[in-house]
Amino acid sequence: MGEGQKKAVIVGATSGIGLELVKVLTAQGWQVGIAGRRQERLQQIQSKNLDVVATECIDITKEDAPQRLLTLIGKTGGMDLYFHSAGIGYQNPELDIDKEMATVATNVVGFTRMVDTAFHYFVEHPEHQGHLAVISSIAGTKGLGAAPSYSSTKRYNNHYMECLTQLCKIRGIRHIHLHDVRPGFVRTPLLSDGHHYPVQLDPHQVALSIAKGIRRNQPIITIDWRYRILVAVWKLIPRWLWVRLKISS
Repeated sequence: MGEGQKKAVIVGATSGIGLELVKVLTAQGWQVGIAGRRQERLQQIQSKNLDVVATECIDITKEDAPQRLLTLIGKTGGMDLYFHSAGIGYQNPELDIDKEMATVATNVVGFTRMVDTAFHYFVEHPEHQGHLAVISSIAGTKGLGAAPSYSSTKRYNNHYMECLTQLCKIRGIRHIHLHDVRPGFVRTPLLSDGHHYPVQLDPHQVALSIAKGIRRNQPIITIDWRYRILVAVWKLIPRWLWVRLKISS
């Protein structure tokens, strides 16, 4: 990824994978700007890590989020990596409409406004090799009836990154590298909903795998060999059979 100290901006950095990636990147010599919805939490993280050089309170469901992201990039002194770790999800077999709409607002609308803002930034700064990475999920591989909006929005994330990759080819953009990070179940607060989730991954190890995948310019980073096998098997199951399976946690 070139010489000199790199700068990363992580949105969704106050917990889970985002927070672990902050620790990994700063340990590897990056300067990092972080964003989340809780200002006091951002300040706590910065106080413990001097390589967190800037913070910004951002709610990606709000219309001012793109301008706040640009402000954070300015505070950080530029950006070589944008990492999007802001997302929500529920098991929702009851189809609670509030949960469904909140998931769409965050994982689709908020995701799009932030990723597009980062993409435009990199387009306008061709002197840098820009890396744009997002957390999606293996849940985007197949529709999951127990979590309709979550798995559907993750499929949207998968496709959007694929589309941006093709768009770079269409427009002849060579300096933007896109990464779709697809973890399985990771031991984070997102899974503290009382349900049982098998094969839970350690978030720090996941963050190490993400950093390695970005460094290697992997366009799709499916974390852990067990989940790579699972996804490969899922893809072999025809739709008529899949929809008859009673899959739940």
